[in-house]
Amino acid sequence: MKYFSILIVVVFTMAGCQTGPNSRLTIATAANMQYAMKALKKGFEASSGVPCHMVVSSSGKLTAQVKEGAPYDVFVAANLKYPNAVYEAGLAHFPAKVYALGALVLWSMDEGITPSLEALTDPNIHHIAIANPKTAPYGLAAEETLKAHGLFPILSNKLVFGESISQTNQYIVSKSAEIGFTSLSVVKSPALSGKGKWTLLDEKDYSPIEQGVVVIDRKADQKPEAMLFYEYLFSKEAQRILEDYGYKIPAGS
Repeated sequence: MKYFSILIVVVFTMAGCQTGPNSRLTIATAANMQYAMKALKKGFEASSGVPCHMVVSSSGKLTAQVKEGAPYDVFVAANLKYPNAVYEAGLAHFPAKVYALGALVLWSMDEGITPSLEALTDPNIHHIAIANPKTAPYGLAAEETLKAHGLFPILSNKLVFGESISQTNQYIVSKSAEIGFTSLSVVKSPALSGKGKWTLLDEKDYSPIEQGVVVIDRKADQKPEAMLFYEYLFSKEAQRILEDYGYKIPAGS
């Protein structure tokens, strides 16, 4: 933590310590984190007085937007690959750090369906929602799970791809898809808790969903508040919020 404390001082020196109308942070947020981030945002704003704005999309799309110059201050991603790609492009102050471990679930709003991998082959299930594996880490985890059980080729004609977990959730909630893969944090959120039925999938069937965060290097427009949010994300208060939403906290955080 000594390194990060020094970095905070450097960032404050670069950007100045004044807060004002331009101190609002823009946080690029992976879609699986949108509900937890609302709670984190509320806690951070209350403790710091710094207003925050969320931009929610898939981690892959957010990465592309950062590289294209989107004015984001912090990138809270769903894995390490994308924020590290931002760092490797020279657009972040330091490599991504894992702030939480995610979990994958199967979720259905259909009262006649009990979510399970075995149920996916039921002829009455015509559409299975899944986030795009190319841009959404939870979509990749879902694909890995299906392949681990030899189900991917069997079910490929049933799969309906959302560009992010958000769109995938819309398919499930609207019953456009009878069942779908989403994150544990979604079904445990206050907005969706108790709706439909879900089952937690075996984490051995997919690569660990190590969710990473980076502070974007905004050059002359750097906001010192970005480092404050970064530090808050690893605070005991933030960790309790993340655990409430079903995330695991990595050892040593």
